[in-house]
Amino acid sequence: MVRIEGLDHLVLTVRDIGRTVEWYRTVLGMEVVEFGGNRKALAFGRQKFNLHEAGKEFEPKAQTPLPGSEDFCLITKTPIEEVVRHLESVGVAIEEGPVERTGALGRILSVYVRDPDANLVEIANYIA
Repeated sequence: MVRIEGLDHLVLTVRDIGRTVEWYRTVLGMEVVEFGGNRKALAFGRQKFNLHEAGKEFEPKAQTPLPGSEDFCLITKTPIEEVVRHLESVGVAIEEGPVERTGALGRILSVYVRDPDANLVEIANYIA
């Protein structure tokens, strides 16, 4: 049997790599990484988002890669109240929250925002 132990990377298909890089760097503090012939990724923790520009994706790719089709949750140790203040300070609208949800390891407190491609980005803290 195969036992998966984690996520290494996920590919985001985006309309504008520069705009996406700036948003994730400024809003979520991700590190911009270049690899393999000027490709770009957004690193955080022990994971990364590889970026593909819509219409110029690398092979192999998802069957129907579309900007704005992702919905994911990112865990932070930054208290959610500080996350809210930061989002407000950089002009990012909170779509919902703070609200309690269930994460992979238990209860979380989340806020939801949209990135430049309208992907739904959930930012959360685990509740002790």
